[in-house]
Amino acid sequence: MAGPAGRPPPAPGADVKPFTPEKAKEVVMSLQQPAVFCNMVDDWPALQWNTKYLSALLDGKTIQFRIGLKTMDLVPQFETRCSYVEATLQEFLAWSCGEPSCLSGPFSCYEYSKYWAYADYKYIARLFEDKAEVFQDIKWSDFGFPGRNGKESTLWIGSEGANTPCHLDSYGCNLVLQVQGRKRWHLFPPGDTSFLYPTRIPYEESSIFSKVNVANPDPKCFPEFRNATAHVVTLGPGQVLLVPRHWWHYVESIDPVTVSINSWIELDADHEARVEEAITRTLVCAIKSAENPSSADLWLNPTEVEATSHDINLQYLNSAVSAYFKSRKASVSEEAHPSSISAEKMTSASHKRRKRQVGTEPEGCKLLTHEADFSTVKAEKLQKIPFGPHLIQVLPQSQETSSKGARAVESDYRDLIHGNEGGHFGKLHCARKQLVMSNDCETPANQMDSDGSPNASQTTLSTNDLLDCLVNPRVISLVAQLLLERTRI
Repeated sequence: MAGPAGRPPPAPGADVKPFTPEKAKEVVMSLQQPAVFCNMVDDWPALQWNTKYLSALLDGKTIQFRIGLKTMDLVPQFETRCSYVEATLQEFLAWSCGEPSCLSGPFSCYEYSKYWAYADYKYIARLFEDKAEVFQDIKWSDFGFPGRNGKESTLWIGSEGANTPCHLDSYGCNLVLQVQGRKRWHLFPPGDTSFLYPTRIPYEESSIFSKVNVANPDPKCFPEFRNATAHVVTLGPGQVLLVPRHWWHYVESIDPVTVSINSWIELDADHEARVEEAITRTLVCAIKSAENPSSADLWLNPTEVEATSHDINLQYLNSAVSAYFKSRKASVSEEAHPSSISAEKMTSASHKRRKRQVGTEPEGCKLLTHEADFSTVKAEKLQKIPFGPHLIQVLPQSQETSSKGARAVESDYRDLIHGNEGGHFGKLHCARKQLVMSNDCETPANQMDSDGSPNASQTTLSTNDLLDCLVNPRVISLVAQLLLERTRI
């Protein structure tokens, strides 16, 4: 007998999972390196969410697709450099299959062999607001987060070559379910931040971008990238990837059509990060808004509706600071009266972009990028993590294979399925106006001193150069600590 919506019933024993919800949550909340869960979602109805099924479910509803070039240059294809079209999933499928009907449709200007399309960051709660019953197809409760389902999740649908520029998420950790096709994830640890040349241009709250196109790095502009340690894994259907807090990632679709579902899990440490993000927003908006309006620099990411005013940004900063201290007080109260506080303090972090929500923060003030604080605890916890065929480590590259930049050995998802525990899973991971970035490092010969360094009298620094220093994660973290100390007095 078929299950709901014509789906086949779960296979016998599919409800027997390798980890209990409690153990899975323990892994998610303690593991500080990426890993892949296998055999945890075999009974999820969401595994049937391929593009044909979703097309029928959406019933002609249009969604926005980001369009980018498949040709790989040295500059990341930021969202500010992409074109956008509104189309149905049926039109997307016809285009990706090369059907003649798409010659006059929304994708008619984009030849499939030259372009990719990506319906990314689609909040399921909005996409299916009139079909709330489908939220139950996604059961993050199996990972120890009761009540979390599709309502707190995001949908991603892409064609071959569709990618997300390398970035880190300021808030939370990330659980990603692969539904259809395969995606390759290139991941880098928080300690590699300086090697990835962080920038806040284009600006979007909660995302710190890398200037490096990690799939095609420019060693002349970004020589330190060779010191980065890539972890690469190819994620296949039915697998769930854990992206720990502040891990950099570049993601690309490697099959003709891919579908993924993710949920950002909020962490206590997010609340200091919200103070840092409020400081960053205030500085970026103030300085970039002061620039000549005719500047060709598309500095605001399309996900940010507008550059908010200084007054609004200060209000947000004050709210974040107040919430930080309120959460510290709650944390101290919880330690004093543990029985009076609920053990479950889960809050939705699914709307990761442009999030304006504050919550709880553990006692103490830690640097945004100072993940080394966890080194001793991490080593102890790592020994207790139940790695094996059901939980696969995404290991760093083999040094012997690194001959160019951060090249690494890649593990195919079939190896993961068959529990290749000993192998090294090396590196995983728009045609609008080109974003004018200050990372063009081609300095003319007549602007060089005799020792080969730029001539100080002729070197021109841009607003973006200034911002890259002012809002560098290390600087912002220090400013946040000083600001919190001042507020505490």
